[in-house]
Amino acid sequence: METKLIAKNPTAYHNYNIESKLEAGIVLFGTEIKSIRNGKVNLKDSYAYIKNAEVFVSGMHISPYEHGNIFNKNPLRDKKLLLNKKEINKLIGLTKQKGYSLVPISIYFKGNFVKLELRNWER
Repeated sequence: METKLIAKNPTAYHNYNIESKLEAGIVLFGTEIKSIRNGKVNLKDSYAYIKNAEVFVSGMHISPYEHGNIFNKNPLRDKKLLLNKKEINKLIGLTKQKGYSLVPISIYFKGNFVKLELRNWER
């Protein structure tokens, strides 16, 4: 399946040591997908967190679509990541250890789907 890189997190490699990586889908709206197709996404200050056995990414900026009018969403809203229960339980175990955090590294198209590369890092 063809992959097309959309954006990378430029500061993540300088601030953290890599532990493991994971690919996740993202719950997005139509106007957000159109903005992402135009390359208007920024991962610079983003991070992921776990709440109620669900994983969310916060701080990922998706610029409003120019022709989206009332359908545009808040550019900095938290977006839910699509992972299976086994992957979420693994992340819960890793993040409970002292000093570990979840950091989005890149966002890309895999076929027609938008995927986020999420890495577990030790500070």
